[in-house]
Amino acid sequence: MEGVNQLKNKKYAADIDSIKGAHTRISPFIHKTPVLSSTSLNSISGKQLFFKCECFQKGGAFKIRGASNAIFSLEDDQAAKGVVTHSSGNHAAAISLAAKLRGIPAYVVIPKNAPACKVENVRRYGGQVIWSEATMQSRESTATAVQQRTGANLIHPFNDKRGGLISGVTLAAKSINPSIRVLAAEPMGADDAARSKLSGRLITLSDTNTIADGLRASLGDLTWPVVRDLVDDIVVLDENEIIKAMRLCYEILKLAVEPSGAIGLAAILSDQCKQKPYWKDMRKIAIVLSGGNVDLGVLWESLK
Repeated sequence: MEGVNQLKNKKYAADIDSIKGAHTRISPFIHKTPVLSSTSLNSISGKQLFFKCECFQKGGAFKIRGASNAIFSLEDDQAAKGVVTHSSGNHAAAISLAAKLRGIPAYVVIPKNAPACKVENVRRYGGQVIWSEATMQSRESTATAVQQRTGANLIHPFNDKRGGLISGVTLAAKSINPSIRVLAAEPMGADDAARSKLSGRLITLSDTNTIADGLRASLGDLTWPVVRDLVDDIVVLDENEIIKAMRLCYEILKLAVEPSGAIGLAAILSDQCKQKPYWKDMRKIAIVLSGGNVDLGVLWESLK
């Protein structure tokens, strides 16, 4: 109930009206992705599971939603200068594609350890790749240099009020029905959200190490207040649990889902989730399969 009161009384970076506005703005440019279910996975989990398949989205991930919203929000004189971002994968590709749809240049700073398949997506959509080292400091400084040189608009990869998965889902769900429980999931090697939630203050990790490359970035000051106040719990998974969930998606759902996209299923199947007080009250569970850009070489090695 405390979270519900905070939703009513606090001003967050987004709200249900801005989310509805974003939906109207981006509808011409995105796919309406399906929701799938599986009797087998229902049996394994003991719950009714519903999978929102953003792995079928343009660009292979939900990121095109926020990227399109941000880029098509720009005034014409702003947009003419292009956009710049830094990202290890899906956001980079989404920015490239949304910029292509608007007919403007996209400058994309990518760390050298980014999955090859995601780099190829950026190039396929016409983004100009600029390499950086695999640290957040290098990514940000390189993007700033590009911005100063080109005048391009920065579209931040994880701290922008026009797009964000867990914060956006949480604000929408709680606005529609405050009793909906929202769980987040993240890998043990990049658990800044869980640490922040536990300490009550925003914690940024200097280094991350996980197969879930899409979750290596940190929370930002725009998304953190939503997670702090309204996300009910954060489940932290080890690499084996994530890989197992990827395999189940492939073998049962017949979907190739990347580690960051499979982590929601990993959370629901984990022992720690089943030991939570809220587990017995959960019957119908929606899981966002947020991306399907799998680096197959890394996947095969992981399965070994």
